Amino acid sequence: MATSTPLSLATGYGVIIGLGFLFAFGMMITTYVLRRYNNELQTSEVFSTAGRTVKSGLVSSAVVSSWTWAATLLQSSSVAYRYGVSGPFWYASGATVQVILFATLAIELKRRAPNAHTFLEVIRARYGGATHAVYITFGLMTNILVTAMLLTGGSAVVTSLTGVPTAAACFLLPIGVVLYTMFGGIKATFLTDYVHTVMILIIIFIFAFTAYATNSILGSPGKVYDALVEASQRHPVAGNAEGSYLTMRSQEGAIFFVINLVGNFGTVFMDNGYYNKAIAASPIHALPGYVMGGLSWFAIPWLCATTMGLSALALENNPVFPTYPNRMAAADVTAGLVLPDAAVALLGSGGAAATLLLIFMAVTSAMSAELIAVSSIWTYDIYQTYIKPDASGRRLIYMSHAACIVYAVIMAAFSTGLYYAGISMGYLYLMMGVIISGAVLPASLTLLWDRQSWAAATFSPPLALCCSLIAWLVTAKKQGGNLSVDSTGANNPMLAGNVVSLLAPVVFIPILTLVARTPKYDWLSMAQIRKGDDSELAAAAHVDLELVPGMSRASEHERREEQHKLQRAAKIARTLTVFLTLALLILWPMPMYGSGYIFSKKFFTGWIVVGILWLFCSAFCVGLYPLYEGRHTMARTVKAIVKDVTGRGRPVTHGRATFAETAEMEDKMDQEREKGSETPPEKPLTQ
Repeated sequence: MATSTPLSLATGYGVIIGLGFLFAFGMMITTYVLRRYNNELQTSEVFSTAGRTVKSGLVSSAVVSSWTWAATLLQSSSVAYRYGVSGPFWYASGATVQVILFATLAIELKRRAPNAHTFLEVIRARYGGATHAVYITFGLMTNILVTAMLLTGGSAVVTSLTGVPTAAACFLLPIGVVLYTMFGGIKATFLTDYVHTVMILIIIFIFAFTAYATNSILGSPGKVYDALVEASQRHPVAGNAEGSYLTMRSQEGAIFFVINLVGNFGTVFMDNGYYNKAIAASPIHALPGYVMGGLSWFAIPWLCATTMGLSALALENNPVFPTYPNRMAAADVTAGLVLPDAAVALLGSGGAAATLLLIFMAVTSAMSAELIAVSSIWTYDIYQTYIKPDASGRRLIYMSHAACIVYAVIMAAFSTGLYYAGISMGYLYLMMGVIISGAVLPASLTLLWDRQSWAAATFSPPLALCCSLIAWLVTAKKQGGNLSVDSTGANNPMLAGNVVSLLAPVVFIPILTLVARTPKYDWLSMAQIRKGDDSELAAAAHVDLELVPGMSRASEHERREEQHKLQRAAKIARTLTVFLTLALLILWPMPMYGSGYIFSKKFFTGWIVVGILWLFCSAFCVGLYPLYEGRHTMARTVKAIVKDVTGRGRPVTHGRATFAETAEMEDKMDQEREKGSETPPEKPLTQ
């Protein structure tokens, strides 16, 4: 198999293992530098919340990175190959609004429960243990489905490009992620997410400029347009206006849009990873971080799929295409191999290498967020809540590390099993909403509505799951004649299951709230969630916790000021999310869908230009802006390192003077003597 792949087996193993260990080594160094020069001790709170001090630039890049799964790039390219220009837009718009809407929930979480580590703690604080168990189940199901998609999609591409066995890829991809997540906690995910996001943007720019500017066969939007017109004539798309790939009027594309829209509510609102990032954000940075992240992310699947999915259509009748003279097999399209085949056709082995790097970045960055999500659920919602309530900070960190390792091993084995069972990334992507979306509405109302009853919150998700499974399987049996991977994976059964899953609680919640009324909730129990006890860790490291970023106690005035800012952000969030949701889901696409407009060459060129310009804006928001926000910290850290290395200064580490203190004191004394001053030198900082 390795001989027929564009890259060698050694290259595959080298990227999977070598890059993983490189990131892990980089995170070790970063953690050491942050501890030595920025007072960042790895407490249980810092591991899971980064001290709640992350600024909007890093939040936005982390949102983009976490939301850029293997499916973001692979599945969006597959729907572009199937349905034409409508597929990428439906994918991008149908998965952007959730992140923007989530900004409202993020603000409410920080207002109602400032000390929370997971959204499940909020559920327990309001409703108690039984409801807590229900949402732990749905939260973990979300993490399992997302991680399975990452590993099945990523391993399929690795196998296609390098010949590395799929089972080996499933087990090797998580190794580096586990290592750097264990060393750096959620701060590691923020920092590595930034690096991953920048590299993903650069590779998408390379693909776009190759297809639309420099490629010898395509090389301009006009040539791509002409090739798509010919493709429409060779094999017109059933359900598309005039069978064209160049229209937003696509019947199957619209069905995918609804499935995508519904399913992604579950994977955002029920994924503890997004709440982790909201919790880690500084209060005033949560809203801009999520809005910038959502809008920046939109351009990634839109432009990437519009480039790679359409390039595959344009080049598949050319000898440069890997499957020439045949079209791609339906199973390969579902497995997500459109993008790697298009990359090989455009750039040869260089395109294969870029795709391998792209998918490695997408898989590992998103998986890091899933590891933190699962480890925090295990540590705070299960272990500390039900097993050892008085656990020390050191013990909590140990349990977080253990959870990362165990979860990675279980998911590697589970993903391997899915591969041998014939379940692909595309199947999981369509199915996820059927399983998890029933919990979206009651979970959101926990933070938004003080009248939702205990019964509504507890029983709505499992009832919705039962209804969605029935709708999905009955539709599959009726339309397909049997229950198989093919029949259950078809669009109409998935559509039925997804829609019923999300909307069933609209019926159950009011009924259960009226039947089992509870008093109006006062939000006080959420505010009583406590932080982890890191005093043992601080004592062992001779650390004053007040000096660790994010660990100092806020005054009453500061708390009131913070609440005022959050209330203002909540109003802005509601207005902004309504406007952007209407714009992305109705005002922009629906007129083109309703009219059945077929793109002209000029309109198609403009469509591509807008996508490229949008990606440049994304690069500014998530690539340059985080550097600008952190410029003072970076400059201070670099100066401290230089002084430390040259022996001309000393880092102030957790309030203690270090080995270079004497040298610094002597320098000050020499300077004072030269000035002839009698002012005594400043005393060293001691604990």
